[in-house]
Amino acid sequence: MSITTVANRYARALVDVATERGQVETVLADLTKFADLLSGHEELRLVFPNPTIPLERKRAVLHSLLERLSFQPTTANFLQLLLTNGRLHQLDPMLQAMRRELDARAGVVAAEIVTARALAAEQREALERQLAAATGRQVRLHFRIDPSILGGLVARIGSTVYDGSIRNQLTQLRQQMLEARS
Repeated sequence: MSITTVANRYARALVDVATERGQVETVLADLTKFADLLSGHEELRLVFPNPTIPLERKRAVLHSLLERLSFQPTTANFLQLLLTNGRLHQLDPMLQAMRRELDARAGVVAAEIVTARALAAEQREALERQLAAATGRQVRLHFRIDPSILGGLVARIGSTVYDGSIRNQLTQLRQQMLEARS
């Protein structure tokens, strides 16, 4: 079973429980804080997936961390479940899956926007309105700058890519010219 499939299953179950308890935002914040802690400490990141470290020792480390962090019981139980099932080192994909699940339930679609340079606030707002109209859903934009596209933008919503970059237009023009020669 792929890590994405596993992450989606855990995320759906956690979102169900957190929603039922009215703790979605708190649990999401707790998990983000824990993931940041792991990514910032190499020793911790290496402890949990290490098969040579006994499970009881890993539990003690996790318990110590949970005491210091004062997480919601829902979050603490979820992290302990991941540890028991040998999946704590896969927290990042589960956190991403949880965000996707929450967005899906809220009718929000995420879009990655790549531009050659930063857009002005009014350009961002206009783009958000256009993509919302095109998808029929609320859109959450994530911007990334990549000077190699030269200009224009590339928008990725799920598996759909709208490539209006100058680099893409030049590539298409080059292809047309090569085909015309043939």
